[in-house]
Parts: sequence; C-alpha cells; structure tokens
Amino acid sequence: MKITVDQGRCVGAGQCARLAPDVFDQREEDGVVTLLDPAPPPERHAPARDAADVCPSGAITLTARP
Repeated sequence: MKITVDQGRCVGAGQCARLAPDVFDQREEDGVVTLLDPAPPPERHAPARDAADVCPSGAITLTARP
C-alpha cells in the first residue's frame, strides 16, 4: 500500500491521526495532516484504510503497491 495526502484539501478534523497514529499526524500550528509512513507494513493497512474512509475532505489517497 502507498499513501499520499493532499494537505491543501485537509480540514484538520484529526480522525486520521486518531485512527492510525503510526501513519498520520497533524501539524501543531493548524492541524493539517502530515504523513509519517507513506508505505506502511501490512499490519497498519486496516487502520490507514479506516482513516481514509472517514476523512471528511478526501485528503488521503491509498493505492496498491506494484
């Protein structure tokens, strides 16, 4: 799995960082998502998918790795 984030779309809701704290964080100054692990190991895939699913702005994109 490869993860990308669009910080310009992020509204700072923080669900991603709560659901997958090993993959996502938030900038302190404005709450915008930061990506900690763009290619997480399999045990982090489910939380990352959950985070992408609940992202209100659709700022998180997941793609399968070749």
